[in-house]
Amino acid sequence: MTDTPPARPAPSVEDLAARLRSAVAALVRGTRAADRLAPVPAAVLDLLDLRGPMTTAELATGRQVRHQTMAATVKELTEAGFLTAQTDPADARKKVLTLTASGKAAIDTDRRHRVAVLAEALGETLDEAERGDLAHALDLIDRVTRNVDRNSPPVTAAAGPITGPW
Repeated sequence: MTDTPPARPAPSVEDLAARLRSAVAALVRGTRAADRLAPVPAAVLDLLDLRGPMTTAELATGRQVRHQTMAATVKELTEAGFLTAQTDPADARKKVLTLTASGKAAIDTDRRHRVAVLAEALGETLDEAERGDLAHALDLIDRVTRNVDRNSPPVTAAAGPITGPW
């Protein structure tokens, strides 16, 4: 006879998905507390940094917000010196937005602060074996993310703005 408790059954995929979504959302919210930029401007700078120059319409589609909402954010970021707008060589009616050195520095600073918050929490909370477990779990999350990306429809302006508790 052993003292080992019986293995628990794996949770349903729906329960696991709900718990993962909730955990990731809480983690993101918690690390954003260290940000100097507000969430919406930070998201715009992040998008431009990751994808390169874009128009206001492309940013609005990428963030799933109305064009007018994005135009207001772009105006604020341009006035703050984080973006520059230049005429699109392919269509003079459009402006292409690019991160300035100040915009790149601002988003990089916020990223470094978030990583520092996470690193401190990991160091204080997990031992070496648990950090290994987390590294394995992150590999699994990356696989799930690739599947979600592959199977998700592309974001279009017709999808409308994001709303709800996500």
